Amino acid sequence: MQKTALVPYAHLPRAHHDHHVLTSTVDVSGTAHWLLTERAPQPGGDVQPSDALVVSVHPDGNVELTELSAVRARWPHLDRLPDGGFVVAASRASRHEDANQVQVFDMLGRETSSFSVGDAIEHLLVDEAGHIWVGHFDENPAGIRRWSTTGRLTWTSDGARIPGLFDCYALNVSGTTAWACPYTDFPLVEIRPERPDRPVRVWANRVRGAKAVAVHGERVAFYGGYREERDRLAHGELTETSVEPTDIGLLTLPEGPAPGRRWVVGRGSRIYVLAEPYTVWGVFDLSG
Repeated sequence: MQKTALVPYAHLPRAHHDHHVLTSTVDVSGTAHWLLTERAPQPGGDVQPSDALVVSVHPDGNVELTELSAVRARWPHLDRLPDGGFVVAASRASRHEDANQVQVFDMLGRETSSFSVGDAIEHLLVDEAGHIWVGHFDENPAGIRRWSTTGRLTWTSDGARIPGLFDCYALNVSGTTAWACPYTDFPLVEIRPERPDRPVRVWANRVRGAKAVAVHGERVAFYGGYREERDRLAHGELTETSVEPTDIGLLTLPEGPAPGRRWVVGRGSRIYVLAEPYTVWGVFDLSG
């Protein structure tokens, strides 16, 4: 089986390796961000607000530091907004109406608003227009939704006729377009809310359990799967109604081994992978 090695993409500066990585992501412009605290959060009990540091590594290698005041999430999602601010969201909400779940920070790290998007966040990705896309896992069958930075719901998958949408396994946001591959039927879904004639397109797909998807023209790649297919990289081509498989291989770290525990982010033609100890992002680019 053919192996494809990730290409090293962004490194957390060594000066910050003694901090705890709460979460990390790669934004729509290709900048990598790490959300750091001095120590790991303690399990159980209420979360006390604490300051956190965002270390941003731009594609040109420049490093930017932003201190965020009074972050409340224990297990957060993070992304950057077009105005230089950040959004931080707790993956779990104590109530669906928890107004403190999502925090929006300005470029100086000050909280400007907070709101709820619902429990069980699997993915949170900001697009180039500043829309916040949220995909949920199966403890909240809300599907896929898009929010403004003030908490206004601007698009929902309700009524979109996405077959088997119960758990958003994979979500890719690039430009202002979202791609998804949801459980239980695992179709490939393209979402363009600003396209009035056909905001959602669906392709039948036989690849099961992928955790990330990349799309380039008529080509698509799915990363991940169940059990022994955890490191699978499956390629396909789009027809009018389905994804036709072309080949299957493995995605590895640059040094050769499988990534092990990791976080993944899909952005257009790229799949970014951050393996434990979460200091080096690698990238697979379908357009390369």
